[in-house]
Amino acid sequence: MKDKNLDFFKKQYLDTPIPDELDIVVKKALKDGRDYRMKRNKLIKRTSVAAALVVASVGLLTVGINSSPAFASTLGKVPIVRGIVKVLTFKEYTVNEDRFKADIKVPSIQGLENKELENSLNEKYLEENKKLYKQFMADMESMKEGEGYLGVDSGYVVKTDTDRILSIGRYFDNIMASSSTVFKYDTIDKEKGILITLPSLFKDDSYVEIISENIKNQMRERMKADDGFIYWVDVDEDEEFIEPFDKISENQNFYITEEGKLVISFDKYEVGPGYMGIQEFEIPTEVISDILVGNEYIK
Repeated sequence: MKDKNLDFFKKQYLDTPIPDELDIVVKKALKDGRDYRMKRNKLIKRTSVAAALVVASVGLLTVGINSSPAFASTLGKVPIVRGIVKVLTFKEYTVNEDRFKADIKVPSIQGLENKELENSLNEKYLEENKKLYKQFMADMESMKEGEGYLGVDSGYVVKTDTDRILSIGRYFDNIMASSSTVFKYDTIDKEKGILITLPSLFKDDSYVEIISENIKNQMRERMKADDGFIYWVDVDEDEEFIEPFDKISENQNFYITEEGKLVISFDKYEVGPGYMGIQEFEIPTEVISDILVGNEYIK
């Protein structure tokens, strides 16, 4: 499709006829000595306008490629768009029955210069979704003779896509009697071709306590401002069946925003009741600036 579109535009460009009027204007100017200067000036002006339009068209083409992924995809073989990193749906598993629903989309990264990293991530995405689909099919077979509903929804979102950073979130939502939602993030440095981990951002492991305390404070502020927010923080010791939030893990789920802010993510039920769903907390840079390795990613 790309080749056909490119050939079509190329053919249109090459086959554009030179207007007959232009030839007439030139011949008439040469023949009529008295009007030669005037005709020549008009022709120069007309040519200048045409040249300006060509320059403007080139400018619009450049803007179009940089602002529209779809347009850039159409001209995928033009040298100016080489190196674009894209995230596409590689494979999709679907089941659509009365009591059983599955929609599993497998993402695929394309365009990283580090092909080893690109391939390893794509293999991971494929394997985890294959496993999810196989488990769903096995659970479906075991439930066919009984009652109940079984559903799974898995896909991905591109949280951040800048010249430097790509953050991909993959979600997994299983539905039986109740639902559970898990989000997993990968954050990639496109220029260096490396996977950024949470520990790699900091000088030492003190970030665990510092970030955890800030999150607890944010939880308290949210609950104070809105009764609809409930977090498992400052939980009474007598409270049964609730494990209070203490601190993040060393490899806690996270991503980096387009503005260079660190966001910590918690899965459903991880720090609050189920109705709260996925919970995210943006960490103020001034809170962690002293322990950052540098300001390359976090601004």
